[in-house]
Amino acid sequence: MEIIKEFSYHIGWRSRSRRPGRHKSNQRGMGMEFRGHTTLLSYPDPRRIDIRQTIRDPMEQVYVRIFNQKSATPVFVMCDMSGSMQYGTPHTKLVTAAHITRAVAQSASRNTDPVGFIGFDDDLHDQWLSTLSLRPHTMFELADRLENHLPNEVGTAALLESVRLLPRERSLIFLVSDFHMPLPQLEEALLLMLRHHIVPVILWNSTEYKQLPEFGITSINDPETGERRTLFLRASYRQRILDAFTARRQAIEDIFMRFDMQPFFVEDSFDADLLTDYFHQYVPA
Repeated sequence: MEIIKEFSYHIGWRSRSRRPGRHKSNQRGMGMEFRGHTTLLSYPDPRRIDIRQTIRDPMEQVYVRIFNQKSATPVFVMCDMSGSMQYGTPHTKLVTAAHITRAVAQSASRNTDPVGFIGFDDDLHDQWLSTLSLRPHTMFELADRLENHLPNEVGTAALLESVRLLPRERSLIFLVSDFHMPLPQLEEALLLMLRHHIVPVILWNSTEYKQLPEFGITSINDPETGERRTLFLRASYRQRILDAFTARRQAIEDIFMRFDMQPFFVEDSFDADLLTDYFHQYVPA
């Protein structure tokens, strides 16, 4: 059985969920974060009576301490399942996406956070939707299907529709894709997701552009359509491809940074420890 490596994550806002969890929240409860005082009539919990505050009150009211509990927060994987995601050596980007899905599910379960999955291409399909659940086994089963999935030559037109499936409650969203999609489409989707915290997980494969031969005939996948093309490479043409990927990477980074979303690049294989480092570096506790 495959060992699923977890990563450590946290959120930079106060959860509004009433469900107990491990994140800071603004919900009153049995936590350890002191919030203030109120009267026993307003918050009838005799275990929290504060004797000092009570005897200082000239109106002789009984006061209790109130605390904020730790709460859960929703976690989603939104996964691109378009044609370009079938590319990759020694395994496809969808296999990498499956590894990430398992890691997210396992890590969310450890944090007692509900987790869900939305897969999109040009359409939304019921078999690639998983509603929020505290049980990670559904996500594991979905990940098993994901790594064996062979997508058609389809795009990402349903990205905007998939955003509308997210809850109104602020959530942590892992947006997993190679982002070989029209950038105006991506920008429109990000505008609709501003209430959420987005972690853009960008899947690239070095064989797409770094490991091309200096000279000769080779076959490549068009990153926009997934179409396989045969090219006659020479040094200048190879450099043009490298320059195009460099420019594309910069354009993707620029669009996410305009929304204050630090991208997380995954090239060839996923390392959960690097995602832990990402949260420590870029997400305020």
